[in-house]
Amino acid sequence: MDSQNMIILVAMTTEHIIGQRGGLPWDIPEDLALFRRLTVGHTLVMGRKTFESIGRPLPQRTSIVVSRSMAPMEGMIVCPDFCSAVERACQGGGKVFFIGGREIYKQALPLAGRLSVSWIKKDYAGDCRFPPYRQSDWLIEQEWDYPEFRHIIYQRK
Repeated sequence: MDSQNMIILVAMTTEHIIGQRGGLPWDIPEDLALFRRLTVGHTLVMGRKTFESIGRPLPQRTSIVVSRSMAPMEGMIVCPDFCSAVERACQGGGKVFFIGGREIYKQALPLAGRLSVSWIKKDYAGDCRFPPYRQSDWLIEQEWDYPEFRHIIYQRK
């Protein structure tokens, strides 16, 4: 699969906070609506904790959960490790969005051709950060400004 169709999708603060106690530290409906618009009709790869925070398979998307312990349920696919999840995701055609958590992002960083980031304008406390990466490896492809966040799509150089 073309790396440009492998996309890390994340919302984070300027301090790279992505989570607090297993959920999002903020409630920004406009960002959730953007998430939906970007991902409908495509494949989502996520970790077990991210799936549990969402609570259900998301409609009109293929949900692949990386977990060695979770039982499959209707509307989602469970893969025992990241590599098998990527392999399965690539079989579906279309775009593959890596949507968290930290460990999924860490493993997806070398593969992804794009980063799609909602930079949250306010500071929020959190206990989970996006993994370190070299900003210099990425070029801004597109950007949009919203009242509570700035959404930037980066392309790998």
